[in-house]
Amino acid sequence: MYTRIYILRFPKDIVDQPIICQLVRKFDVEFNILKATILPQHEGVMILELRGHRENIKKGLRYLKGLDVKAESIATSIHRDDERCFQCGACTGICPTGALALKRPEMAVIFDAEKCSGCGLCVTVCPVKAMEVSLDRVSGFSESAFDVH
Repeated sequence: MYTRIYILRFPKDIVDQPIICQLVRKFDVEFNILKATILPQHEGVMILELRGHRENIKKGLRYLKGLDVKAESIATSIHRDDERCFQCGACTGICPTGALALKRPEMAVIFDAEKCSGCGLCVTVCPVKAMEVSLDRVSGFSESAFDVH
């Protein structure tokens, strides 16, 4: 499974259409709406996590582009401070994508960056704050991106 987070901008003339519903049905992807501002007769903005086969997500993004929905990937990265981490495994139980897992019998926490969506749940449960999520690149994104135009 491939997981990525996107900022979607919907033109005001289509915000009342079930675009995400169609995306899920047509391209067999799962979604998680992380934040959204969608109002009638205004541009809509949404941060959406998509999960599925990489090719299905690519097809889905082309579908969105065909509807004039602008989609921009939010690149995230997870960093672990190996000096602080004592391999307790708390992060493995909460990771929704399986990017963090316990290697047995060593009981070592293994990180698979390809599976990581950058959701940050591991940061919240780490008792020694050894995990950190950072945005690598977000062109033009800020909290003001959710201001309605």
